[in-house]
Amino acid sequence: MRTSKLDKTTELELLNQLFSCATHDASAAMCRWTDGLIRLALDEVREIPLPEVCCELNVGDDLLTMVVLELFGEMSGAMILAFDEVNGRQLAAALLNRQVDPAQPWSELEKSALTETGNILGCAYMNALSRLIDRELVPSPPYFLQDFGASVLQQAILAQVDSGDEVLVCRTRFERQGENLNWHVIFVPSNRLRTALEGALR
Repeated sequence: MRTSKLDKTTELELLNQLFSCATHDASAAMCRWTDGLIRLALDEVREIPLPEVCCELNVGDDLLTMVVLELFGEMSGAMILAFDEVNGRQLAAALLNRQVDPAQPWSELEKSALTETGNILGCAYMNALSRLIDRELVPSPPYFLQDFGASVLQQAILAQVDSGDEVLVCRTRFERQGENLNWHVIFVPSNRLRTALEGALR
């Protein structure tokens, strides 16, 4: 139970270290998947008041291309891999070794390339967390989605929050040869999963 500001600060620092390790594993997997083109870096682990999450994470009403994975059961959570249209197209084209053609609708092959990216990232993250809490965390099959980012994020958060008015959010950014890309992974653990992570860290 978090009873003081110092306690909360210390716990966030420990969680930051944990997710840095998980991001390192995910980055190595992403590097292999993209033949060294793309890496990941942890952006932040923060507690954000529920009404302010979308604003704080700069997720507005723009249409986004997303890959969503979910954890079900007692240790639930949600992971969202989000791109704007241009960046999503560029990743799919790079993975398929073809030119970007934004005039064409998304093909099943392009969608499959992005969902496999989400699957690789999600499994790398969950394997790292599973080792920590000594419980197997298996994400759902990833699914491709184009929707308004704020709506999807709000649904994911509301599905995880049991009580309280603050949400723990882990955000990761992508880099291509040192350049930040407009791609993000947002991971929202449920309160029970967060409690298990904090207990293991202690």
